[in-house]
Amino acid sequence: MERETESRVYGWEPGEQAGRTVGREYAELVGGLLDGQLLDVTGWTAADRAGGVLLIADLGLYGPGGRADYAPDDDDAAGGLFRWRGDTA
Repeated sequence: MERETESRVYGWEPGEQAGRTVGREYAELVGGLLDGQLLDVTGWTAADRAGGVLLIADLGLYGPGGRADYAPDDDDAAGGLFRWRGDTA
């Protein structure tokens, strides 16, 4: 598969996937510990996206097992940005 060089995709280890894969759809994570990473949202419905996501962030406020709360950015009409809303246990 053809790849573009850019931010790491969330859930992949460094070096496993350098960035976007052609034919996949991504949201960029903005803020928090995962800032700049890409979240693969291929196949997500509008309702899935609207609900946001809790992503494992072991180095966050709650340590191992903690989650980072990301949701679509209200100022991004295209829906390509998920903004950090805080950490949770």
